[in-house]
Amino acid sequence: MNIIGPDYLVFGVDDIAACTEFLTAFGLEPVNLTENGGLFAALDGTGIIVRHKNDPDLPAALPNGAMLRQQVYGVRTDADIVAIADELAKDRKVHRLADGTIETTDDLGFALKFQITVRKQLDMPAEKINAPGAPAQRAPNELGVWDDMPAKPRTLSHNVLFVPDMEAATGFYCNRLGFVITDELQGAGPFLRPKANDDHHTLFFIRTPEHMKGMEHLAFHMGGPTELMVAGTRLMNKGFESFWGPGRHKFGSNWFWYFKSPLGCNVEYDADMDKHDDSWVARQRPISPEASQMFLLQFREKWIPGPGPKP
Repeated sequence: MNIIGPDYLVFGVDDIAACTEFLTAFGLEPVNLTENGGLFAALDGTGIIVRHKNDPDLPAALPNGAMLRQQVYGVRTDADIVAIADELAKDRKVHRLADGTIETTDDLGFALKFQITVRKQLDMPAEKINAPGAPAQRAPNELGVWDDMPAKPRTLSHNVLFVPDMEAATGFYCNRLGFVITDELQGAGPFLRPKANDDHHTLFFIRTPEHMKGMEHLAFHMGGPTELMVAGTRLMNKGFESFWGPGRHKFGSNWFWYFKSPLGCNVEYDADMDKHDDSWVARQRPISPEASQMFLLQFREKWIPGPGPKP
């Protein structure tokens, strides 16, 4: 089952205008947007679909009313969709749609959809650095940062779910869909990557009571830590509230900056995530601030040194 990762995350929301304002400021591109919602896309075509919570075309909401309504996973081929359908139809209803996609639910009631991926192959440079002892990556007179430099989300990276039954959640995605555990924060949950993606994780679980079931956060990959810092600073300057960061995680090594959103979850910029293959041996660490992050920075407004007292 060559699952690549999330193509879309679908939300049923109270305030489409507020979500539009936030997601556009975050750097996503509105696609076919109407008063009833639409797609907000990263550069490769993955993204967030927003609809009003009463839209009859949305999958049913979880009993607690969580805004996440569906995870849409991209796969490589039609054969992968057939394999997933055959596997999951053994013990649940699988709906085959006219466009070749399939819809079902996981063992905890989260709605799922599988489709040939919409991800476009990106041909963009990564962030370049110059360091003593290594060949320069930027040519003479090539700047590393400038005022109006682009800093757009490149692809939907991962999502994190609040789940009341960790064993059921992990068993379903690993045993039925072929995900692999890369690392585990004991007391929280495991990081998972699907077969056709070498990112450290596209999915993470956090154990919570039943009434909290839903999405904790979702994330988009940026082109490097500088793009992450630039995009986050721009979002702060537009009046949106930081939740956590900027900083750098230990598991995955990715830079992060989380923001509060009107989607009922946090939304993260991330950058420079580890890659793994099947030879990787998963680590386990008890959850703690030390295990979660290598360092955490404190955002402040711009400042310049001068002859007066330092802040």
